[in-house]
Amino acid sequence: MDLAEIFSLNGKYDLDFSDVKGQEQARRALEVAVAGGHNVLMVGPPGSGKTMLARRLPSIMPELEVEEAVEVTRIYSIAGLLPSGISLLTRRPFRKPHHTISEVGLVGGGRFPRPGEISLSHCGVLFLDELTEFRQSALEALRQPLEDGEVSVSRSLITVTFPARFILIGAMNPCPCGFRGDRSIPCQCPENLYRQYRHKVSGPILDRIDIHIPVPRLTREELLRSPGGEGSEIIRERVKRATDIQRKRFVDQRIKENSGMTQNQLRTYCKISPSGQEILAQAIDKLRISARGLDRILKVARTIADLEDAKAIELPHLAEAIQYRSWDRERP
Repeated sequence: MDLAEIFSLNGKYDLDFSDVKGQEQARRALEVAVAGGHNVLMVGPPGSGKTMLARRLPSIMPELEVEEAVEVTRIYSIAGLLPSGISLLTRRPFRKPHHTISEVGLVGGGRFPRPGEISLSHCGVLFLDELTEFRQSALEALRQPLEDGEVSVSRSLITVTFPARFILIGAMNPCPCGFRGDRSIPCQCPENLYRQYRHKVSGPILDRIDIHIPVPRLTREELLRSPGGEGSEIIRERVKRATDIQRKRFVDQRIKENSGMTQNQLRTYCKISPSGQEILAQAIDKLRISARGLDRILKVARTIADLEDAKAIELPHLAEAIQYRSWDRERP
């Protein structure tokens, strides 16, 4: 059996986006995220479908390249997690660690350094459900790997570097009771309790998450509607076209996708018209966006343009990218 047959037989997913009812905005945002390698924060009440959406993300990602499959297989082999009888992993990883996980379990380490969840998510998805329940030290330890795409674990006699290039999907309730902003159930949280809850996810972590999207509870009509939205295969084809554009753009450079662009690359590939700069200035004033947050908007706008095969970033692309910073509007 050749490699093409192995990928064809073992690279398929049981979960499909056609199972998802409603949530058109979240579906669109996740398509953009996969197309450009962007991290996502989903904010919504319990039962709104955050986990259902996250679990289907690998099904719209392009197939692993052979080099990527080898990297993922090596990591799982080092961790002792390679399934018996499997010589090559061909599906993109999806990891969902529990919120009680330690910093070492998340980023790697131990007396004899082993890869953590961020490396086990390499080339795939790391889903952190109930994000505010994770230990602060564990979340803060994600900051550098999210920037570098790798993590170095140092011990007295050895330093080991593991790859850690993944899409982070965080999910959380909008407030402690879970119903702030809900259309039918009023929030019962005192303002000071809400502020404390919000501050559990620090500004530096939020700035490293490109896309913030609300995931509201479905209406009665949406709940009764039969699934029938676009399937994963259709979405994956659009994503593949956008990622191909990026591979050609960065062919002689260290990165492969828009999320990894440096300042020089932003100036080269994300030129904005005067009218676009005016919209960005308004967003900075209203949303209190940091310099890093502004870079995230430009990167997401470039990805949206790539999905439309547009050479330049236009005003609609910028406007959509700004909309994906909704959590910034709610910062206390």
